[in-house]
Amino acid sequence: MTVWFVLPGDIDDRAAPSGGNVYDRRVSQELTALGVDVREVPVAGTWPRPDRASRAALAAALADRPAGAAVLLDGLVACGVPELLRPEADRLNLVVLVHLPLADETGLDPALADRLDGAERASLRAARAVVATSSWAARRLVERHGLAADLVHAVLPGVDPAPLASGTDGVSGLLCVASVTPRKGHDLLAEALATVAELPWRCRCAGPTRDQAQLRLVRGLIERHGLGERFQLLGPLTGASLAQEYGAADLLVLPSRAETYGMVVTEALARGVPVLASSGSGVPEALGDGGLLVPPGDQAALAAALRRWLTDADLRRDLRVSARRRRAELPDWAASARALARVLATVRA
Repeated sequence: MTVWFVLPGDIDDRAAPSGGNVYDRRVSQELTALGVDVREVPVAGTWPRPDRASRAALAAALADRPAGAAVLLDGLVACGVPELLRPEADRLNLVVLVHLPLADETGLDPALADRLDGAERASLRAARAVVATSSWAARRLVERHGLAADLVHAVLPGVDPAPLASGTDGVSGLLCVASVTPRKGHDLLAEALATVAELPWRCRCAGPTRDQAQLRLVRGLIERHGLGERFQLLGPLTGASLAQEYGAADLLVLPSRAETYGMVVTEALARGVPVLASSGSGVPEALGDGGLLVPPGDQAALAAALRRWLTDADLRRDLRVSARRRRAELPDWAASARALARVLATVRA
């Protein structure tokens, strides 16, 4: 089977690592290992709102594919441009991979969110199949866009095996791995940590900082609460540098207001690191019983959970046991690729 995989042009941009890019890269590699002929087609652009040149490049990429070809499109590229997908929908077997419903991004102007939502609906209705990265996201797409349930498939992210983290003192080493954007909730985390400033902790935050407004907000909170060097924004990290941060972590904190799955949750659990995360969206599916959940956007609940972690040795012991148990249950990327291959085989039949 040959699969043409249309990707955002910055998939290898190490200055802006993302879970979506990791997912695309790893399933591409594992599909190839299964014997699938994966041909990547990167299309540069400010997706999901591309300029004229990017739109032309995507249109050309689709037109160049042979009739009957299986074309897997990253949703960031596909979901905002239904007018480019519809003309090819009968000729090609289009499959759209949705990492995050476009309108679920926090902080969008309501009018823009409505336009993106409508465009996504039209794009997904032009596809032969839709792939979501969690069961929650699959259900949401069905309900939100009126899609047939058998059109939408959940293909969960895998995780690569990793050694157990050594941590710091077993308590105070907090890690957040997320882009500094409104959706990821660094502002909530800074406010929550300010309420436990009398306790020993250090929080290191790895992730891109391209959203300048959110970066200013978070830095302002750090200064206002006198958190100083205790709350550090490290910028984007990948590879060995990111692995080193996981290895030194006692607890991963992910205070997202919305999260389709939360790949950093399973990356922490793969190292036996417990997780404190927001309960909204698809995070519970990733976490299992490997940590604590608090309501999304609830700063008081987040602060209370952090205080429990920092002061309750029995809780910490129990969570470490649970995290290691969950570690043994996590799927790998080969399982993700097999599930995706089954979806692709269906549209080719």
